[in-house]
Amino acid sequence: MTYSDRETETAPADALLADMPLPGDPKIVFLGGLFVLALLAAAYVASEIVLPMVFAFILKLLLQPIFRFLERLHIPRALAALLLILALFGTIVGLGTAISGPAGNWAGKLPEGIPRLEERMSFLRAPINTSQQFLQQIENIGATGARPDAAGPSEGAALLATVFAGTRSFASGLLTTVLFLYFLLVSGDTFLRRLVEILPRFSSKRQAVDISQQIESDISAYLLTISIMNAAVGVATALVMWLTGVGDPILWGTLAFLLNYAPILGPAVGVVVFLFAGLLSIDTLWLALLPAALYLAIHIVEGETATPMLLARRFTLNPVLVIFSLVFWFWMWGIPGAILSVPMLAIAKIVCDRVRPFAALGHFLEG
Repeated sequence: MTYSDRETETAPADALLADMPLPGDPKIVFLGGLFVLALLAAAYVASEIVLPMVFAFILKLLLQPIFRFLERLHIPRALAALLLILALFGTIVGLGTAISGPAGNWAGKLPEGIPRLEERMSFLRAPINTSQQFLQQIENIGATGARPDAAGPSEGAALLATVFAGTRSFASGLLTTVLFLYFLLVSGDTFLRRLVEILPRFSSKRQAVDISQQIESDISAYLLTISIMNAAVGVATALVMWLTGVGDPILWGTLAFLLNYAPILGPAVGVVVFLFAGLLSIDTLWLALLPAALYLAIHIVEGETATPMLLARRFTLNPVLVIFSLVFWFWMWGIPGAILSVPMLAIAKIVCDRVRPFAALGHFLEG
């Protein structure tokens, strides 16, 4: 290869780097890092208010195409927002009512089924006991006092208080999310118009509109596609549970639909749940493993073939960063954070791709 050939090959790379300037002043990097850390700390401390706001914003993006369709039918914005919220949470309440009975039945079977599970998984007893002994020895290193063998009477009250506090927090977060979602839908493009009005240059105004439209278009398409694929996974899982004799297809289909919103973590939990369900309800061992195996096959077809084909044109996120984002936001906000991790990462990439100082970060996030 001649020098001119090498120069020709490196020219596009040099042009690409020229379009993605890196900050040359260390103070900018340092101050930017401090700002990000402060923002994340605030999001962690104020999660009770920040998480409903983020959820409401993501739900607004999901419902925006339907909302615009209702607007074209000349339905008032306030009424259209109210109808969408009632339909969304009515569906949630209906599904919760439908699966509450079967879920209660399976919870009642669990105490009687634990000895059955222990018997059928006896081959794991030896490594589990070894691991428990090893962990106990580690815990005993440096121990200064005897630990009580029996739980005190106050632990039951503490558990009840924890459950009550969790229920109250969930109800409060749900109400706050509904309130934010309603006013976000009613306000429409008010914030975007105000932002365009205060920006000084026409190029900045056009860039703000472009970023807003791209976020709405891409994230709405992503959420709609993911929801449709998750629904397909739920229907297929319900059919598998019915055909294999596990029963309660609505319960298992709804569970598969919800778990699929959390990448990697949700399907992993689903495999374990369906494994236990098969072991509890099916006598033959290899048939008892069939529900979990078929669920894993459904997830592989959906996660590795169907969904990437549908989203490849809009989203090419780095899979390693997707895993990091999933773990980080799960640590920050739990299961809701894991569900919101990919949409937030996609929004960050869209913004970085269209704001020149952050173009290098957008390129780094690309798969």
